[in-house]
This record gives sequence, C-alpha cells and structure tokens, in this order.
Amino acid sequence: MGLLERVRKQWFLVAIVLAITFAKLQPSVGMHGGPLRPEITITYVAVSTIFLNSGLSLKTEELTSALMHVKLHMFVQIFTLGFFPAAIWFFLKLLALTSINPWLLKGLQTVGCMPPPVSSAVILTKAVGGNEAAAIFNSAFGSFLGIVITPLLLLLFLGSSSSVPFTSIFSQLFMTVVVPLIVGQLSDFPRRDQSRIRARSQQRKRSVKRTEQEDDGTNCIFRYHMYIFACEPPYPHSTGR
Repeated sequence: MGLLERVRKQWFLVAIVLAITFAKLQPSVGMHGGPLRPEITITYVAVSTIFLNSGLSLKTEELTSALMHVKLHMFVQIFTLGFFPAAIWFFLKLLALTSINPWLLKGLQTVGCMPPPVSSAVILTKAVGGNEAAAIFNSAFGSFLGIVITPLLLLLFLGSSSSVPFTSIFSQLFMTVVVPLIVGQLSDFPRRDQSRIRARSQQRKRSVKRTEQEDDGTNCIFRYHMYIFACEPPYPHSTGR
C-alpha cells in the first residue's frame, strides 16, 4: 500500500493531527470569539451537520434495531459514567504523590466525570466501521444523563459541584442532535421508499422468471411423455374367457 493510499484511508486521523498542529501554531484563530467563531460553527453548525449526515445515511431499521441493544447501552453508560470516573480517581490518587499541580489533577477528574462526547464519538465509530446507530444513541442518551449524573460525580470525587442550566443544555442537545437526526430520516424517506419499490419490482421479476422456467420445464416433460406414448405400439387388449 502506497503512502497516498494509506493517507486516503486514514484521512480522519491525518486531519486530526493537522488540526492540532494548526491550533498550536495559531490558537487565536479557533479561540472563543475568533475568526472561526467556534461557539457557533462548532457548537451548532458542525454538530448538527454530523447528525444530519447520520440521519441521511442510516436506515430507520438500523436505528430501531440499535434501540433494542439494552445490554450494550447499559455497558457503555456504566463504563463511561461509572467505571471511568472511578479509574481516573484512583489514578489521580497516585499522581497526587508527585509534584503535579493539584488544580491540574482536579481538572483531569472533572474531565473524567463528563458524559461521552456527542460528535467525536459518532465520527470515530463511523471511521472504524463500528455500529454508528448505537454510537448515536449512546452519545445522545449519555449527554442527557450527564446533565444529572456529572454534578453528582463531581460532588462525590471533588466534594463540590455547581448548578447546571438544565433547560438550556437540554434544548441545545435536542436542537443539535435529535432534530437534525429526525430531519435526515424524513428527508431521505422518499429515496428509501423508491429503493424498496425497486427491490420489490426486481423480486417480482425474478419470481415471474422462475415460474416461467418451471412452466417450460413442465411443458418439456409433458411433451416428452406424449412423444413416447405416440411412438410406442398400443398395448394389447385383454380378452375374457
């Protein structure tokens, strides 16, 4: 595999490295209030575009099937909001024995208590060929759970918490995740309906062709027997005594 082909296959990782490098060189471009206006383009436009694209590409049956994977959803949420914060807490207890700034450790614990990322989780799952529908559900569901669970985790591990603007976060998640996903599903419905019609039409054609072939075979057998019957001499009649 050539270098160009490898880069094309791993384009997402290459783009991440380039974005981090550019952010290191020119941090003012992507800062809050900067030329890129990330508080608008990232928070609303980019996230909405990701879930709109998922709504267009995924079948409704795939999303419905993903909702039924209860054990998978329980594992993801328990791992993200249970095991991972506890593991980070234990790891930071070891780092606390060093000379690292305590506020840096508290920042790491705060990040460890956050819910799963909304957009990057879906992109990374799609990039590696994973279950995109399950990733969408767990990202959205985990974000809604995090509104309540994350403050409780911060209170448990750090001994302090803060008020959460529940209404604004809930409405932002609904408008940037749920609504684009629904719009994508509804926008792609005519194309999927046409695909179902074409599939059914092809199935009928195959069924008719199979029936015609079976009828031709039956007619050949019938004609063969009629030919044999016509060529053989008639049976002698039985005489009674």
